[in-house]
Amino acid sequence: MKAIVQDRYGSPDVLEFRDTARPSPGAGEVVVRVHAAGVDPGVRHLTTGHPYLLRLLGFGLRRPKLPVRGLDFAGTVEETGDGVTRVRPGDEVFGVCEGAFAEYAVAKQDLVAAKPARLSFEQAAAVLVSGGTALQALRDAGRVRPGQRVLVIGAAGGIGTFAVQLAKAFGAEVTGVCSTAKTDLVRTLGAEHVVDYTREDIAARRYDLIVDTAGLRSLTTLRRALTPRGTLVIAGGENGGRWLGGIQRVFRAALLNPFVRHRLCGLVSRVRGEDLEVLRDLIEAGKLTPVLDRTYPLADVAAAIGHLHAGRAAGKVVLTVLIT
Repeated sequence: MKAIVQDRYGSPDVLEFRDTARPSPGAGEVVVRVHAAGVDPGVRHLTTGHPYLLRLLGFGLRRPKLPVRGLDFAGTVEETGDGVTRVRPGDEVFGVCEGAFAEYAVAKQDLVAAKPARLSFEQAAAVLVSGGTALQALRDAGRVRPGQRVLVIGAAGGIGTFAVQLAKAFGAEVTGVCSTAKTDLVRTLGAEHVVDYTREDIAARRYDLIVDTAGLRSLTTLRRALTPRGTLVIAGGENGGRWLGGIQRVFRAALLNPFVRHRLCGLVSRVRGEDLEVLRDLIEAGKLTPVLDRTYPLADVAAAIGHLHAGRAAGKVVLTVLIT
């Protein structure tokens, strides 16, 4: 099969489109014929090996432990292993696995669900990594409640477009922060208010919950925008250098949290099958729709990563996988 294979760390140009062995399912696993695969910022981090903290966490010190990139996918079940009862060959599914940038991929059955009928394969491939992060930021870390004022920073990004819609589904009054060119998009997602960060101060109002997916503002600035007992959830950060990659804000928040009235939380999201089912139900109910910025052929993965890293994307970037 064709796949995007990585033998060493480096720029996205180290990702090679080449032949590799087709996988087989183990017990409780399925082989999926991949139609589309989502691209998220983590792909670039695992490609470059930066921040170095990722290597220390088990992704490979000198070279990637897993040769094929990609997590989010949508496709058709091709083969099932022993003990698989949730899906059958021929079922259209979406979910997450290791090695989604390939014509075929192996996924655990608990991390696969029936593709919502109202979504294309490309849309479905954009759901779990970013949508699950947004869900955990709001529901679990943020403890969002109906009627609260919620500020989503980075509202037009991959996580942010899900966070705005989910906050609305939870009954919150939502304000989205984005650039001038993306304000119309954020309004269409359901935000009652939109802050253009190039022209306005995010602390002009006070919020019960702030979900920060952008990682550019200090804790001092963010706390100024909170109500006296408000909650800050840090769900992203991209400008922290090669060693920590922005996670130092999470460390600072944890150190400061016991001494202030605000709740300051850093989010380390986990991929969970139960979240996939929650997101699927919201999608089927018409309360959540993945936003696609653009799609690229699988072989053009380096261009897709570059576009995402440049900050130009409004929503998700997806690879289309053409079966030969």
